Amino acid sequence: MNELIAIVDDEPDIVELVSLHLQKHRYRVREFLEAESFYRFLGSETPDLIILDLMLPDADGLEICKYLKKQPRLASVPVIMLTARAEETDKILGLELGADDYVTKPFSPKELVARIKAVLRRVDGQKPEADRIEVASIALDLQKYEVTVAGKRTELTSTEFRILQLLASKQGWVFSRDKILDHLWGNDKIVIDRTVDVHIKHLREKLGEAGKLIKNVRGIGYKLEA
Repeated sequence: MNELIAIVDDEPDIVELVSLHLQKHRYRVREFLEAESFYRFLGSETPDLIILDLMLPDADGLEICKYLKKQPRLASVPVIMLTARAEETDKILGLELGADDYVTKPFSPKELVARIKAVLRRVDGQKPEADRIEVASIALDLQKYEVTVAGKRTELTSTEFRILQLLASKQGWVFSRDKILDHLWGNDKIVIDRTVDVHIKHLREKLGEAGKLIKNVRGIGYKLEA
């Protein structure tokens, strides 16, 4: 283990509780009570996973997540949102912004640790054998988590990247929405099929003309085909 986990929460008791449980499982931990010090930390270090509260005194957690997913170096870092906001709309929005999981307060520290392990296993298990996949003008660098279209780099969130990676891994294969959701969140799905459609829409827009290569198979799902 020894992965580095950043905890960003304005409640000291919660930060201490989560930190103690993570350290028991031999994770390295950095603690932050506000966004400013967390941003400074990101200037020099890259954590393996981020636990992020949505309601911070100096920033909105959703905006922080959006920022992370736009940074090439940080876009692939998994994010678990830990918040008192329990509404389904908040969960869906957080996941659509690229969060890997969503845990509501009050929570079980043991369950949180289990979810962290599951997310890290899932991310590690998705590391490909090949370093690069090319489909027509689209090229995925699977080590750097970078995508180029006709040689020009395109910024994707980690969720968008993983969807594109899945579709590109078996060109021409049709993946159902359920299969895509399984690939993204495994058995921890708390989202609806519409979420996949939203991500595909954003992905097509970012890929420009190459977005036409992502084709909708009516009533089934999506495929990537040149």
